[in-house]
Amino acid sequence: MEVKKTLSEKAKSDHELVRKAAEEADQSAFTELLDRHRDSIYFLFLKMVNNKDDADDLTIETFTKAFKSLENYQPTYAFSTWLYRIATNNGIDFLRKKKLQTFSIDKTVPGKDGGELSIDIKSKQPDPEEELIREQKKESIRQIVDKLKPRYKALIELRYYEDMSYEEIAEKLDLPLGTVKAQLFRAKDLLQQIIQSRNEKL
Repeated sequence: MEVKKTLSEKAKSDHELVRKAAEEADQSAFTELLDRHRDSIYFLFLKMVNNKDDADDLTIETFTKAFKSLENYQPTYAFSTWLYRIATNNGIDFLRKKKLQTFSIDKTVPGKDGGELSIDIKSKQPDPEEELIREQKKESIRQIVDKLKPRYKALIELRYYEDMSYEEIAEKLDLPLGTVKAQLFRAKDLLQQIIQSRNEKL
């Protein structure tokens, strides 16, 4: 894979890190790429969603998607450009899912024949069977989390079971904020790998 000569020195350096990460599974290369580009991607999401926790989660999701698709990266463009495109698409998908059309269910709406129609909204509360399936999935994930290394298990529990912010986790564990974000990224990746290896359909 030949690197385009017009790329900047930083872009060429990024490409070498991508090569090491993709071909040699070099963990230090993954970490360096994350450290180099995390802030710019985070602030992109912060502008898009105007919520720090959502921006943090979207940043982690973006790097997860990018690192799992490194074989698709072509050095015709800078890695940062490719990563930015993934991030933008991720942000658009997130905003699209959150954008809900709301209206009053107590009012009628015009019908095609000039009459009026009432709106019958199905309850979002799960029926007993759906509730059982959901509880089984939660228990399955709980068992998988228990298989993680203690530091990763603690991060997952604090973030998703106790609903703590990154800043609160950093303070509780007495760790730098950047370390918490990087290790939580790794913890989520490991969790996903275990789920996939068990062929869980969650």
